[in-house]
Amino acid sequence: MVTADEATVANLRAARGALAGEAVRRMEEALPWYRAMSAQDRSWVGLIAHAAISAFIAWYQEPGGQVQITADVFGTAPRELTRSISLQHALEMVRTVVDAVEEQVPSIAAPGAEPPLREAVLRYSRDVAFAAAGIYARAAESRGSWDARLEALVVDAVLRGAQSEDLRSRAAALNWGAAVKVVVVAGATPSEPVEESLEGLRRSTRAAGGDLLVGTHGERLVAILGHGDDPAALVPDLAPHFGPGPLVIGPAVNGLMAAAESARAAISGLSAARAWPGAPRPVQSDDLLPERLLTGDEEARRTLIEQAYRPLADGSAHLLETVWTYVELGGSLEGAARALFVHPNTVRYRLRRVSDITRWDPTDARGAFVLRIAIIAGRVGDTPP
Repeated sequence: MVTADEATVANLRAARGALAGEAVRRMEEALPWYRAMSAQDRSWVGLIAHAAISAFIAWYQEPGGQVQITADVFGTAPRELTRSISLQHALEMVRTVVDAVEEQVPSIAAPGAEPPLREAVLRYSRDVAFAAAGIYARAAESRGSWDARLEALVVDAVLRGAQSEDLRSRAAALNWGAAVKVVVVAGATPSEPVEESLEGLRRSTRAAGGDLLVGTHGERLVAILGHGDDPAALVPDLAPHFGPGPLVIGPAVNGLMAAAESARAAISGLSAARAWPGAPRPVQSDDLLPERLLTGDEEARRTLIEQAYRPLADGSAHLLETVWTYVELGGSLEGAARALFVHPNTVRYRLRRVSDITRWDPTDARGAFVLRIAIIAGRVGDTPP
C-alpha cells in the first residue's frame, strides 16, 4: 500500500517541471532585476530554480539525510553569478520559488499530507536562505582579500612611478571612477587597528563623493584621492584616520596615471616635515619646498628656482636685490631703504611686487625663509660668468 508521503513524493516528481516553470514565470513577472539580466544569466537562475525544487524533493523523501543544500542548489551556477545577483536578489528568488511550490501544496499533497508538506517547504526555504547567505559571505570575504591585495599593488605601482595600462585596469577593477583630479596624501600609520582606520577613510571618502586607494607602507599610510573638482578639499575630514604627526598633500594632477608625481612630492614632504614643527596639518607639499630641498629633493630645488628665483632674476633688476637686502637685514624696512638708497615706501612697493610674482610674502617670517633658500639655490645653480 502506498503511504501518503510516498504518494506526495510521486506527485512532487511529476510536477517538478511545472513547478520550476511556474517559479521562472513568477520571477519574470515580479522581479525587474531578473528581466534586466542577460539571457545567459537568466538561464543560470532558471537552473538554480530547477535545482532547488529537485533538491527539495530529495530532502522531503529523506528528511533525515544529509542533503548538501549549497552543492545541490547553488552548485549548478558559476561563482561569477554572485557578482550579477546581490544577496537581496538571491533571497527574493528563493522566496519566489517557495511561493510557487507552496501555492501548489493542496494539489500535490496526498490526503492528510498537506500540513507536513507545507511545513517542509517552509523549513527547506529557511535552510536554502541560510545557505545563500553563507555563499555570499564567503564570496565577500574572498573578494575582500583579493581587492586588498589588488589595492596594495596599485598603490605600490603609483609609489614606484609605474604608468602601464595594468595600473588603469587594476584601478577600474577596484571601482576607481573617472576622477579628473588626483592627489596623494602621506601620513603616519595609526596606532589603532589599521583596518578600522582604512574603513573610516573609505567611508569618509565615499560620503564626499570621492575615489580612494589606500595602503600602508611600514610606518607610512598613503592615500590616493580622486575627485572631479578638488580632492585636496577632502583631506581635513580624512585627517583623523591617520596617525599623529605631519600629514602631507601632494600637488593635484590629472588622473591616476600621473599620480606618481604627486606621490613623490607627498613622500618627500613627509620625510622633511619634521624640520618645520609649526607646519599646519594637513600641509601642502609645495609649502615644504625649502625642507625638501635640504633633504636632497631635486624636484623641490627646481620648483623653488622656477617659482621664486627665476622670476625675480629675469624680471626687474631691483626686485631680487631688494628682497635679498631686506631678508639679510632681518626684515628691517628702514635698514633696507638706507642700504639701497631709496625711500622706505619704494621698498614696500618692491616687496609687494615680489609677493605678487612669487606668492611668497617676504614680510612674513616663513615667506622670507622660503625666498632666502630659493635665492641661494638659484645662485648656486647659475653658471658662473
